[in-house]
Amino acid sequence: MKNLLFILFASLSTLVSFSQDSSAVKFYYSQQRLNDKEVSLTITAKVTKPGVKLFALQKTPDEAVFSKVNFDSAVTKYLKDSIAEKGNIVKEVDPVLQMNIQAVSDSVQWVQVINMADTDSAIIKGNVAYMYKIGDEFPSAEETFRFVVMPGKADQNAGSLASATKSKKDSLLWLFLLSFGGGLLALLTPCIYSMIPVTVSFFTKRSKTPQEGVRNAIYYSVSIILIFTVIGTAISAIFGGSALYNLSTNWIANLFFFLLFVVFGVSFLGAFEIELPSAWATKADSKASTKNFGGIFFMALTLVIVSFSCTAPIIGLLAVKVSQGNLIEPIVGFFGFSLALSLPFAFFAFFPSKLNNLGKAGGWLNAIKVTLGFLELALALKFLSNADQVMNWRMLDREVFLALWIVIFLLLGIYLLGKLKFRHDDELPKNDFGIPFLSVTRLFFAIASLTFVVYMIPGLWGAPLKVLSAFLPPMGTQDFSANAAQSANTSTYKGSVATHDSSATLTSLPHPVKYIDIMKAKEPPVVVQHGLVTYFDYNEALEIARKLKRPLMIDFTGVTCVNCREMEGQVWSDPEVMKRLKNDFVIASLYVDVHKGVDIPISEQYYSQALGKQVETLGERNTDISISRFGVHSQPNYFFLDGKEQRLAPEGYGHDLSVSKFTKHLDDVIAEYKKRQ
Repeated sequence: MKNLLFILFASLSTLVSFSQDSSAVKFYYSQQRLNDKEVSLTITAKVTKPGVKLFALQKTPDEAVFSKVNFDSAVTKYLKDSIAEKGNIVKEVDPVLQMNIQAVSDSVQWVQVINMADTDSAIIKGNVAYMYKIGDEFPSAEETFRFVVMPGKADQNAGSLASATKSKKDSLLWLFLLSFGGGLLALLTPCIYSMIPVTVSFFTKRSKTPQEGVRNAIYYSVSIILIFTVIGTAISAIFGGSALYNLSTNWIANLFFFLLFVVFGVSFLGAFEIELPSAWATKADSKASTKNFGGIFFMALTLVIVSFSCTAPIIGLLAVKVSQGNLIEPIVGFFGFSLALSLPFAFFAFFPSKLNNLGKAGGWLNAIKVTLGFLELALALKFLSNADQVMNWRMLDREVFLALWIVIFLLLGIYLLGKLKFRHDDELPKNDFGIPFLSVTRLFFAIASLTFVVYMIPGLWGAPLKVLSAFLPPMGTQDFSANAAQSANTSTYKGSVATHDSSATLTSLPHPVKYIDIMKAKEPPVVVQHGLVTYFDYNEALEIARKLKRPLMIDFTGVTCVNCREMEGQVWSDPEVMKRLKNDFVIASLYVDVHKGVDIPISEQYYSQALGKQVETLGERNTDISISRFGVHSQPNYFFLDGKEQRLAPEGYGHDLSVSKFTKHLDDVIAEYKKRQ
């Protein structure tokens, strides 16, 4: 009777499979050389829709429904032992079939070890015949796979248990050192560097004695470390790898930081002094041991949140590791990163008393504060621009942003020349003849500020301004561009690559269809200036890549991503790099921070286990692809795939401003793609 039922359900499943969406289960592939004679091939099947149960491999003869991994007969000679299965496999009696089944509701890995010398190569082909349950239906489907095993040495982490343990310890040490170095480099990013004046001002007002400065320094350093290590790890573990990044790109958070920077900037200019309410001060004085910690912790929290916009490559990686259940590595990484980040700020905390003393002897300290006030106002506009781009308000377009910056830095230059004064400014020092004079230091800073103004002016007419590409709104928000007007008769976005660029070819790319109306305005300057065609939908780009027989370049990016604009402005714009991007690749620019007004069709919406929510917007879907399929949540990050969605390079390529290194990476990808054809 059971066999009869199975035949009936198998027949029905065959019919149902034609109408079912095969996207209920997605497959991912990886390989690793274990030693000089063996290679491990891993097939990961991931359930992408709630309520779906994927059947495991058959364990006993009485199991009527199961999945099976089949290898082509030509490669069976390479197979070693039987295939292994790893996952949260649940054994139960199915109420419909009334028989024993084994299934998973999340994911399962099938691992096959093959005999392959490190000097040999082979193509391992086959298919996965799988069945799954959704409701009372039992659809079946088939997924083909293709592993390309190349000659190479064993991975360092593979081998015996002892060597693996040693390797893990070494990797943790290297992770700490790399995270520590990343923290030091992060200090040079605009997001963190801009917080330095805020920090100096805070400690200047709070530290009245050297002992108090030391105590505040310790509080501030410990707060940064605690927030990154404890709170960062906890938030990522609870809410997923995207929680921290989503906070940094949230329009409300960016508006808050905009207002915060404006308040501090105006305060630096001398409009008012930032003080706690007297009631708060009285209450704080009653608890002398803790009167400063709350405010210091808030300042540290502000620094940490603001930093996510620029430090996403390392923060995103650590957060993803947490969301995947790995706790040791992110704790070590967060600690190393936050330790490096806290040390320089702790160093600044020792300065306040000395700065106050020096400030009484002359007006240079107030001049520094005013200068920092102008810089705070300029940087505040970046946060307002982030919110503007995410919400599609279009109130701070590129030329408006530039106009405001030109005015701010023009006034700064005039101030440094002594032609503009504020309430607390002292008179310029006088020479032996009683004539006010300008110091050489102020003169050079004035020259720098005014030169910056002159540099920005052509941007009002569409000049690319490569140095500022990381700060400015997208070129698509510019109402008028002289370059666009000049090339209107010689290039068009629709149909082909722009002919005004020297690297253009006659090869045409189809015009992007999906989300182009909304996303075209968000394209970075390098895309607009060079006539580069990019797609905003993964499946659309994949289809084009297959038709044109080109590698697919996945560009995980964001409209608020500072590092993305820097990478594009300094690396993509190189003639040799641009030539390869145009002629040899199909690019999918997957923006992870576009939500409002960029909804995906209801038929394409689904529940994401990585995000822990229903995916409804383009940004959410791209984020899920980034985490679920590629194990990253940082931007920029570039992955390269062939027509079968297999990686052409084992790892992604992140933020690296070396043109030669990126060019070589592209050449290696192209060579690998040609081998597989």
